[in-house]
Amino acid sequence: FISTEFPDRLSLMEVRLHAQEDEITLLKSSLADALRKLRLHDQQIPLLKQQLIAGKRNSLFQCANIKIFPQVYWYFKCIATDFISKGSENSQGSCPQTPTSSSPAPPKEPTSSPHGGPLSPIREGEKMLCQSIKMFIRGRPITMYIPSNILNYEELRMDLPSQKLDLDWVYGYRGRDCRANLYLLPSGEAVYFIACVVVLYHISNQTQRHYQKHTDCVRCLAIHPDKVRVASGQTAGVDKDGKPLQPFVHIWDSKTLVTLQQIGLGTFERGVGALAFSSSDAGTFLCVIDDSNEHMLSVWDWNKNIKHVEVKSTNEAVLGVDFSPTDTNNIISCGKSHVYFWTLSACTLTKKQGIFGKYKKPKFVLCFVFSLTGDVLTGDSEGNILTWGKSAADTKTLGKGAKETFQIMKQTRAHEGSVFTMCILQGGAILSGGGKDRKVIRWSADLAPERECEIPEKFGAVRTIADVDGEELLVGTTRNAILRGTFSDGFVGHVDEMWGLATHPTQNIFLTCGNDRQVCVWNAEDHKLDWCTTLEESGLCADFSPNGGVVSVGLSTGRWVVLDLQTKEVVSDLTDGNEQLSVMRYSPDGSFLAVGSHDNFIYIYNVTEGGRRYTRFGKCTGHSSFITHLDWSKDGKYIMSNSGDYEILYWDVASGCKLLRNRFESKDREWASYTCVLGFHVMGVWLEGSDGTDINALCRSHSESMVAVADDFCKVHLFQYPCPKPKAPSYKYEGHGSHVTNVRFTHNDSHLLSMGGKDTCILQWRVKGAGTGDHSKEHLASSSSVCSSSSSPVNGT
Repeated sequence: FISTEFPDRLSLMEVRLHAQEDEITLLKSSLADALRKLRLHDQQIPLLKQQLIAGKRNSLFQCANIKIFPQVYWYFKCIATDFISKGSENSQGSCPQTPTSSSPAPPKEPTSSPHGGPLSPIREGEKMLCQSIKMFIRGRPITMYIPSNILNYEELRMDLPSQKLDLDWVYGYRGRDCRANLYLLPSGEAVYFIACVVVLYHISNQTQRHYQKHTDCVRCLAIHPDKVRVASGQTAGVDKDGKPLQPFVHIWDSKTLVTLQQIGLGTFERGVGALAFSSSDAGTFLCVIDDSNEHMLSVWDWNKNIKHVEVKSTNEAVLGVDFSPTDTNNIISCGKSHVYFWTLSACTLTKKQGIFGKYKKPKFVLCFVFSLTGDVLTGDSEGNILTWGKSAADTKTLGKGAKETFQIMKQTRAHEGSVFTMCILQGGAILSGGGKDRKVIRWSADLAPERECEIPEKFGAVRTIADVDGEELLVGTTRNAILRGTFSDGFVGHVDEMWGLATHPTQNIFLTCGNDRQVCVWNAEDHKLDWCTTLEESGLCADFSPNGGVVSVGLSTGRWVVLDLQTKEVVSDLTDGNEQLSVMRYSPDGSFLAVGSHDNFIYIYNVTEGGRRYTRFGKCTGHSSFITHLDWSKDGKYIMSNSGDYEILYWDVASGCKLLRNRFESKDREWASYTCVLGFHVMGVWLEGSDGTDINALCRSHSESMVAVADDFCKVHLFQYPCPKPKAPSYKYEGHGSHVTNVRFTHNDSHLLSMGGKDTCILQWRVKGAGTGDHSKEHLASSSSVCSSSSSPVNGT
């Protein structure tokens, strides 16, 4: 036990000693520079007077202590400012430098900034040595050294990036826990939702439009009888401080995407669970059931924003609601162990519970439709379709004045497992979708089975069905896929939190992986799923090799696999430790692979045979917490890494995975990628109120002009790069309904991919602006192809 524990304890002590040595070195350097400046003070007085006359700011020492917010704040210490004009240097020679043995060598002054912009010299003729900045997260100091090419950190200007983002495509559909959320409009567009976005997908043109006015996850949809207006309800959600927000319903025009009305703000609790337009009166009324404990049912004159009536529904879950197609005064709702028949009269709602009598009472009534004869058909968790017909009132039992009631007239065994959805076709035929058996069955009007087909197991159960033309169907599944097909041809096509995201080095494809154990490769140009495979464990991180032939995927058990992109076969399978892997990163030339683990180590592998053979080269030991992010230097010799305790370390891989004790030496190193959330060049992305865990990922563009950030508050941010000063401005983009877990730019920076966690949604953003290759973006937009045949998933899920 002692022999195995000793190296780790020794490494931890070395890291702490290294941090203390850095602080002492910095203090000694500051003192030495100050003493030197005092000695040279008399020699500089003429020059200082000259600059004062010229209107230049003069000071020997500048120090600013700026507190941004309690959790994260920065301390700027700028040391030893020299005001030496070029003329003085030419005539008198530069002032002598007197380094001490304990002082780091003074940084060299570059002739120009590698990227220009805010890191370029501020004033010609000035030289400023501003050596370090301290950033505190939760009281932990993080020292970052300022690159040599910054001559006046104080006057660096942070601007908005010259690029912006537009939502280009939405991959995904919320089928895992929502129902009745897929409809076909006369415009030829399928309307559905995921995260905070309602998607209108044109089946023939294979294009998307997006309604983006919701502030949190959309939960339900209803289509107006005119087939143009749409109602969508959302959950309440919380703001960045954890305070609950108010849910509401938006009514909007599907042609123009203009919001016509917002109802229920301040009325509904927790969220909107179900809604429906009335039919017999040209859609004047909207019925809404919220997600409060009592599941309040309310009826609105939505055009006037007037609530006519509100009543408690039930303490049990409610799964659906709808008006009778022939009478606005009749409403039906269903859910856990109930089906209710409501009557609206004189602004009051009364309900009658459906009596199952001799029939087994199901645990859930999951869906219902109205037949053309006026009967109500319910689908339940027992796999049955029950036909409810109106019967004369039982005056003996209920007394005089009793009205007619709905009673079960017929029971039809329909599916093995639950009946999740039903759909009435134009001629009166009925479609039903099953859970356990995954079947879509077509029934005659009198419930005689006619045809059936089965959804492949990998797509899950049938969640909802939309009729395209009586033969072709759209099917939404419980595994968040929308499939398009027919009874003749059949159907082919992420259902849990996703973290792994990687973009190909030369093609418009990207890979995702997550807790559902699926690895999916997507075509960003055609907007479709190229292929998908299921692993034995959850995939949490991934990276393409620079040659683009293979991709490595890190799993939740310490195991990692390498997949051939063409054959989809596993060409390598290794394990490092027994904890989850958090980052995979190839070196720029592909000769090394770095594997970051939650066991605090970074494992380095030699890569040969085009990425198909891996041999252990070494192990980076020194972090005192799990690895979160890492990047290679452009020459492929060094690594910068972040850990869970907000530590930045640098490693000399070429010299045997050696920890670089003097981090000052890495301040001018150039990095092939920048995904580390902590570092001098990205300090400004930390927003006010952050606690150190609120940024999940970031990614610098390949042009090195912008950096995208994924945060814990459903936002994607776009900053200027570099971004080394606090309170830097950014563009903020909404669309995700949960924490954003990852972001990556495509190989030519034409698009940004962002990935949600619990919302299981991938958003593809078009990059617009300077130097982003607008012609390639237009190509991607114009060549959208969601499915190559009638047997392909509609949205690539």
